[in-house]
Amino acid sequence: MSKGAVSFALNGRPGVSAATRARILRVAEEINWRPHSAARALGGARAGAVGLVIARPARTLGVEPFFARLLSGLQAELSSQSIALHLMIVEDTQAEIDTYQRWVSERRVDGLVLIDLKVRDPRIAAVEQLGIPTVVVGGPGRHGRVSSVWADDRAAMLSAVEYLAVLGHTRIAHVSGLPEFQHTQRRARALRDAASRLSLPRARSLHTDFSDAEGAAATRKLLAGADRPTAIIYDSDLMAVAGLGVALEMGVGVPDELSLISFDDSVLAQLTHPSLTALSRDTYRFGVQAAQAMVAVLADPTATKNHKTETPRLITRESTAPTRGNRLSDKSV
Repeated sequence: MSKGAVSFALNGRPGVSAATRARILRVAEEINWRPHSAARALGGARAGAVGLVIARPARTLGVEPFFARLLSGLQAELSSQSIALHLMIVEDTQAEIDTYQRWVSERRVDGLVLIDLKVRDPRIAAVEQLGIPTVVVGGPGRHGRVSSVWADDRAAMLSAVEYLAVLGHTRIAHVSGLPEFQHTQRRARALRDAASRLSLPRARSLHTDFSDAEGAAATRKLLAGADRPTAIIYDSDLMAVAGLGVALEMGVGVPDELSLISFDDSVLAQLTHPSLTALSRDTYRFGVQAAQAMVAVLADPTATKNHKTETPRLITRESTAPTRGNRLSDKSV
């Protein structure tokens, strides 16, 4: 067979007879032949893949339920469109940008998904310069020509603080993630704003790397202080579970002496004892929505999408209760 005839047959193009096409396809099936993605990309065809690079310590990601569910949602929706997800874990932002540049130059991916948007994030300008379809997950709009899928972290944080204030808590701490992340800044700012409005003078945020070890260390520091908080809000379920362990170890009763709230509401929050009050969202669905936005941008790279998803809602469980003063007031009434 000539190269041209084989190409016509394998790509479903006219130019060969039905019998010839069937013979070529049968032989291709017998030898388990598949198109070479790199060669197809050089020829102008799509790579059939989307890239995601995560600049966080691999040891933290390995035990973080949020990323497992987000990736599951992303991959499930992309797979339904026959699109692969290329994943790489790197040490820092520059390594992340270098990976994007290499993938684009090698035509390995058709689009990029960005997570953990930073304050003055250099990745936005980098992907715009590369001219590749991109979706930011987790950050609200205003990213130039880059599309985004996000949830309102500020509104979620405000609902948690207001709930604790109603329970009588005035000493509220926030064990947060990395300070350079925009979602960390939004949550910390929401706490400060709510504290000012609700007259909660002792509200504060402590930054960590999202690991269970640093979540535990931050909790220990807070509970060992002379003016320890009566409530702590954690930026992840993993840190909240670690913090619960520290409280029990130090003899601080939950929720009698300390109320705990976590973000995300994974299965971890529901299996602990006491079970954790949490700001709940369907992280798997969040990943599906991000993938759907990516598919839409691939179909029309000139369109900029800004999709706001459902705001995390507060689910009350066993880890929160009124302060001792509020309980006594209720009894006297």
